Amino acid sequence: MAEYTDAHAGGAAKDMPELSDEDEEQWQCMDEEEEEEDGQPVSCLFCERLLSSVAATLQHCTAEHQVNLVDVIRKHSLDDYGYIKMINFVRSTKCDASCLMGLPDAPLPWESEAFLRPVLQDDPLLQTDPEELCDTQGSSASSCPSSGPGSHDATLLRAQAAEERARQSEEALSRAMDDLHKLKLLAQGLVLNAETGRPGNLGTVAELREDEDEAYFSSYGHYGIHEEMLKDKVRTESYRDFMYRNPEVFRDKVVLDVGCGTGILSMFAARAGAKKVIAVDQSEIIYQAMDIVRSNQLEDKITLIKGRIEDISLPVEKVDIIISEWMGYFLLFESMLDSVLYARDLYLADGGSVYPDLCNISLAAVGDTQKHRDRIAFWDDVYGFNMACMKKAVVPEAVVQEVNADTLISEPAVIQTIDCNRVCLSELEFASDFCLKITNTTDCTAVVGYFDIFFDKGCSDKVMFSTGPQVTKTHWKQTVFLLERPIPVQAGEELQGKITVRKNKKDPRSLLVTLELRDRKQTYLLQ
Repeated sequence: MAEYTDAHAGGAAKDMPELSDEDEEQWQCMDEEEEEEDGQPVSCLFCERLLSSVAATLQHCTAEHQVNLVDVIRKHSLDDYGYIKMINFVRSTKCDASCLMGLPDAPLPWESEAFLRPVLQDDPLLQTDPEELCDTQGSSASSCPSSGPGSHDATLLRAQAAEERARQSEEALSRAMDDLHKLKLLAQGLVLNAETGRPGNLGTVAELREDEDEAYFSSYGHYGIHEEMLKDKVRTESYRDFMYRNPEVFRDKVVLDVGCGTGILSMFAARAGAKKVIAVDQSEIIYQAMDIVRSNQLEDKITLIKGRIEDISLPVEKVDIIISEWMGYFLLFESMLDSVLYARDLYLADGGSVYPDLCNISLAAVGDTQKHRDRIAFWDDVYGFNMACMKKAVVPEAVVQEVNADTLISEPAVIQTIDCNRVCLSELEFASDFCLKITNTTDCTAVVGYFDIFFDKGCSDKVMFSTGPQVTKTHWKQTVFLLERPIPVQAGEELQGKITVRKNKKDPRSLLVTLELRDRKQTYLLQ
């Protein structure tokens, strides 16, 4: 059960430009950032004066307006977000300088999330690290070590602080995506009310705020999704071949099908010789599956149960085999493997097996300048207008699409192998170093991810399939992580990198994927 609309693969990060400064920090080294900042005039917070730098602005505020911003930061222990909110609060309300000096410890007038939105575009004050401000404006030399044995410690502390800011940025992205989802549900409710003539009310809005699982399972009630999956011959015939070619694995066994959909895998298992098959699905498609099973005279072998595997009780204590088609985009999108592992730990008998039993996730470098121009460089000139700021919203959207094998410019690198009979839930979030051996001298414009599936354990006739660009396409396509700026590479070169894959805390079925290549770091949302 791994299909989802392509719209979900992009996500809606483009609605959140307030996060673009954090994205800029992830993509540029500190030296480049400081050079840009030094050359840009800074507007005073309290008057119309333009100053030459952030430091000059701080001095001006202290001398002319009797406000020491560093003292305000320290007094209220402002973190990055508190500092950003304070700057935007002052600029938006045009408050007098004296109002900052007499504030109570709590509540602060800028606590609203609305003050995360920049008042001035590319405001240099917002691009300044408040922790570094406090260091450089410290009252003694010890507060800002620049040489000697302590300088290494200070550098380490700043690196740790930068990592924490990146983590906070990702959490803010998660919160924003959650809010966006709620707004979409609310909009749908308003449309429904308008079409039916029913007046809106608080009850209707509350009902529409269904949790992510409700929306997820509801999506699988649409028949088109199941039609597309069944027509995916690579997917469906691989499961069929595995079961039909290895009847000894299924003969007289009790089988559990997690997320059975139309029941196709359950019927394969029954035809392969299973003694009993228990098919579980939470979506409304289960009712059609019941009719399908009866139409094929398999109701004596297949028992269908509606519900989440985590919420129901099976009519047996243990099962011999668990089958499931749980894979999502980039393998782990949708987090359905979590449910399979829950069933494995609760119901799988000793010596039993989960199928498919092995999975690989691979990466490869892409050199497709045309695609990059169409999606990224496009924003530099849109009907004569500069919309380059849109890149900060577009780049973090992981794209699910078919990649032309001719655009691959490296050998593939496996970044993770999952043994479904042994893996723990915590291991589904991971970080991995990788090395892409470049095969063409060109520009690397993206990194593509895909997965391979293996039916291996106990099989006399082993079966596998791949979702990579070099083989027959599947409904999973590939997942593309576009680079904002292409990286020049040489044939024979090894492009070193690191990938971190985590669940989105606000929507655990979506993924946050962070790629580090050379001096660049970018987090992508797969939703």
